[in-house]
Amino acid sequence: MEEQNERKSETITEFFAGRSIFITGGTGFLGKVLIEKLLRSCPDIKELFILMRPKKNMLIEERFEKIFTLPLFDKLREMNPSAYKKVIPIKGNVTEKDLGLDPIEKQVLIDKVSIIFHVAANVRFDDSLRTAIFTNTRSTRDLCILAKNMKKLVAFIHISSTYAHCDKSCVNEIIYPAEIDWRKTIDMAENVDDHLLRIITAKYIGSLPNTYIFSKKLAENVIDDFSDQLPCVIIRPSIVITTKNDPIPGWVDNYNGPGGLMVGGGKGLLRILYADPKKELDYIPVDITIKCFIIAAYIRGQTTVTANPEPMVYNASSYNIKKLSMQDVVTLSLEVNQKNPLENAIWYPNLSITSCYIYYYINALLFQVLPALILDRMLKFAGHKPMVLKLQRKVFVSNISLCYFMMNYWKFYNNNIFSLLSKIPAVDKGNFGFNYFEYNVHDFLLISLRGGKQYLLNEDMNKVDENLRALNKLWWIDKISKACFLLLFSWVIVKMGLHNYLTNTMYSL
Repeated sequence: MEEQNERKSETITEFFAGRSIFITGGTGFLGKVLIEKLLRSCPDIKELFILMRPKKNMLIEERFEKIFTLPLFDKLREMNPSAYKKVIPIKGNVTEKDLGLDPIEKQVLIDKVSIIFHVAANVRFDDSLRTAIFTNTRSTRDLCILAKNMKKLVAFIHISSTYAHCDKSCVNEIIYPAEIDWRKTIDMAENVDDHLLRIITAKYIGSLPNTYIFSKKLAENVIDDFSDQLPCVIIRPSIVITTKNDPIPGWVDNYNGPGGLMVGGGKGLLRILYADPKKELDYIPVDITIKCFIIAAYIRGQTTVTANPEPMVYNASSYNIKKLSMQDVVTLSLEVNQKNPLENAIWYPNLSITSCYIYYYINALLFQVLPALILDRMLKFAGHKPMVLKLQRKVFVSNISLCYFMMNYWKFYNNNIFSLLSKIPAVDKGNFGFNYFEYNVHDFLLISLRGGKQYLLNEDMNKVDENLRALNKLWWIDKISKACFLLLFSWVIVKMGLHNYLTNTMYSL
């Protein structure tokens, strides 16, 4: 960068006032909450440039207008109905070279932007190596090249993941040396054919569980190599879940975290989970995560005017603060569901956890796949489209792809992320201060379930009594079905003569 912005700001809101901000991944879970928070709590920002790819039969402007109607933005619309006018969608795609930017719009970004939030990432664990490298690694390189030309840039916030270094049992808030050259990897992804890439993928990513983790780890090395020219920050969130309370409790738009468990278990779809029951989960609410992004940008921007330090690294995790095991989450989720059941459950909720794959596989076949086949037959007979087996297939594939993270243990040291609290100006503590665990865990899980019901499933929140009656019926059906199955099993044993054989054998001992 040829010049630095020489203004010092006393508060976070003053720091962001009059600035132009560029956000990638603005249509994702983190991106939406970041946009809302910036527009509401930093009302004097000049403009937000949001990288967006057009979808079929929908312009990028139409995509953003649809996003702005989400309940997440209700509070902002009440406070400042015209705030959305500061948002400028920029056509582009992180999977394309140079982010797919138009040269004219690229120059606008170069001339105006002073803060970058690089949030975009493809979190699919089954992506090809090429797609993962293009989306998560090459896009980071291309954004760094673009940022080098931004004369006003004071903060480049790169969003990584604590699990980017899951090959290490203890992850510190440092940048780890590169083990593979990201330049050669990008070149390989651009030039090697699909067949050969598929053959070498497993060996190339080594001990890492999937291409997503591999590409995110490489992206950090990209940031490190550009950090002598850019004011970089790396933030590694752990498992990001529903909002705690800002701007509303329980908002979510995906099935990650406890919400997915509660929805799958509460609907009766998920009967058995392949995981370590004692595995301690590292959750962090999305609103607290976003506050960390904003505070880190403020601190880095303040530092930029006086020095060019090493990249700041923050692990946005809950390690060493409060522990929740897989069994805790499942038990509390089932308790919460007893008080506020989900609508139209297909079976009575009863979710168990096992770390034995054979036991899991047998139970999944008996209590998930087999009932799904029967229910699909009934749906087809009634003239409806079969769908339960397809859902169960997704549940099974998801469990297997996530079992690595639910069976292993890590320590994500987070001293830096909590040092942010001491650096928040007093006047900003109301908007940006946080105390992650100043709440009751059971109450927060209830918030998460309500969020899943309201924002994911779009269920009526006032039908509690009706849902409780339906749940009671399912309880009786479950008990009667199990009794009938036991009687049938006993009858089969008697008919096969096994009963007499076993009885005689026992008496002869």
